[in-house]
Amino acid sequence: MKIGYPQEAEEFRTHVRSIIASNLPKDFRGVGAMDKSQGDQFIKNWRSILHQNGLLAVSWPKKYGGSDLTPLEQVVLMEECTKFGVPTGGPNDVFSIQMIGNTILVLGSEQQKEYFLPRILSGEDVWCQGYSEPNAGSDLGNISTRAFLDGDDWVIDGQKVWTSYGHLANWIFAVARTDPDAPKHRGLTFMLVPMDQDGVEVRPIRMLSGDSEFNEVFLTHARTSKENIIGQVNEGWGVAMTLLGFERGEAAATFPIRFMEELRKLIELAKLEGTNQDPHIRQRLAKCFSLAEIMRFLGYRSLTRYLAGSQPGPESSIFKIYWSEYHQGVTNLAMDILGAKAMTPGHKNGPISFPTDFSGSANSASNWYDVFLKARSGTIYAGTSQVQRNIIGEQILGLPREPKVDTGPWSQTRRS
Repeated sequence: MKIGYPQEAEEFRTHVRSIIASNLPKDFRGVGAMDKSQGDQFIKNWRSILHQNGLLAVSWPKKYGGSDLTPLEQVVLMEECTKFGVPTGGPNDVFSIQMIGNTILVLGSEQQKEYFLPRILSGEDVWCQGYSEPNAGSDLGNISTRAFLDGDDWVIDGQKVWTSYGHLANWIFAVARTDPDAPKHRGLTFMLVPMDQDGVEVRPIRMLSGDSEFNEVFLTHARTSKENIIGQVNEGWGVAMTLLGFERGEAAATFPIRFMEELRKLIELAKLEGTNQDPHIRQRLAKCFSLAEIMRFLGYRSLTRYLAGSQPGPESSIFKIYWSEYHQGVTNLAMDILGAKAMTPGHKNGPISFPTDFSGSANSASNWYDVFLKARSGTIYAGTSQVQRNIIGEQILGLPREPKVDTGPWSQTRRS
């Protein structure tokens, strides 16, 4: 079966190529070939170029700064940016555009759309996610961050953890408990909270790789306007799940492009290390290629549903399990290809290829080791594999739900 794109998508591809070619420096060798300060500045400048040309949120309406196109053009954009080795946005745009931006577009008020969406695209507002807590990771419904209404403001107290790129953000979308006497999946409210205030403290978490992309966020009498909630008070669970659908759903169409580029570099690594003739390694590389191709077709399936008007739903959990477990397998293979070199990776000089925004980095043991470490958390963040399998079993296959031992008002289950 040969999958082709319609003429309008190919015309958009030509448009994207023209913009990239006319704005890319002639000596560009990839962000990975730059030092950190140069790379950060390039990404900032490149994001501005994308914004000026309407390429940051191509499927959003023009009235909010988008281009009135479809998710198919988003895939075309990812393909072309990957080919040229340039980023499709900034480090927080997965939260700012893909997650909260799309959620506001679907569930926000008109006033919220007109205010927040253009500011997201301009970069004036940079977002992070406030879901997980020390006792509410896989069990997200167990959130204990509290909020109460004080005049025209919500006052928020609690702690969020594993907040990716929280140190770069000035807004956080957070779920807080506003009715402790309701069952735990009720009584939650989805809030938009400014971080530039005394009541918000961000503390970095050092990872195995040595980076500090994750953070803890402490909310101590933090305040936000009563107008800054999405949906209804005490009905934030459904909003939170809609947002997670966007996180997992859009990735289904764009991740396969990046994974295939990563696999291409892994094949090059096997050639460099002289293991490409090993029958066992060749078989595993072939398996990875087959899995990456299957992932691509799963992405096309999701894309077809979006083009037909469906919003992301529980089926996005299938892709979340697939890509996270695939990525652990392919990075395990990278360690085996490197052999003893994997035990002494040396100084890391930039991510290798996932995300492929960092093209131009060395195809080296240190960079592959970094990707290997980061892949360990893939089956945990954005919903653990165990939770995803429960969603698939209960909401797609119709299997019986697991017995619940913490039913009743949240405040009583906490005491028990």
